[in-house]
Amino acid sequence: MKRTILSLIVVATLALSCGTSTTTTSSTTTTSDHQALAEVPVGISTAFTAQYPTAANVTWSPYDKVTVPIDWEMTGWPALGTGDYVVQFDMSGQKYYAWYDADGTWIGTTSTLMDHNTLPQAVRDMISTKYSGYSIEKIEREIDKTRTVYEVKLKKTDDDKVKLHVSETGEVLKEKLKD
Repeated sequence: MKRTILSLIVVATLALSCGTSTTTTSSTTTTSDHQALAEVPVGISTAFTAQYPTAANVTWSPYDKVTVPIDWEMTGWPALGTGDYVVQFDMSGQKYYAWYDADGTWIGTTSTLMDHNTLPQAVRDMISTKYSGYSIEKIEREIDKTRTVYEVKLKKTDDDKVKLHVSETGEVLKEKLKD
């Protein structure tokens, strides 16, 4: 009897000390730490927590190709579908998105590069040389298992826009003219 009571006290103490705060809204769950919504498989949430231990304001959603904040075709990342997840989170004062397949395999992570001066010098040099007269509209840093790439949207006029995928060394990997 004493063991049972002692066990219950230990479990209650552990539960209260975790301090997990979870708020559920429609199809997403926001957590103050790294607890995922019940529908996200443990393997996926565990992989995320291990990869981004300092993430805050974590929001999980099932993958939806309509709401992807990057040009998936430009990334060359594997196609995702039912059972795959996207997680939005804050880290180091920036907003990030990461994608995981149903097996918990990390696909990639993106963040908007707000300070264009933090773009690698080789990328800035390439833009000023090859795209003189263009201004930067937006930069997304895309990280996957093999590389970091910058998706750069440039504009000269309303009819003269280009989207680039550029390596850290300034090599243009893909170029897409205005749609």
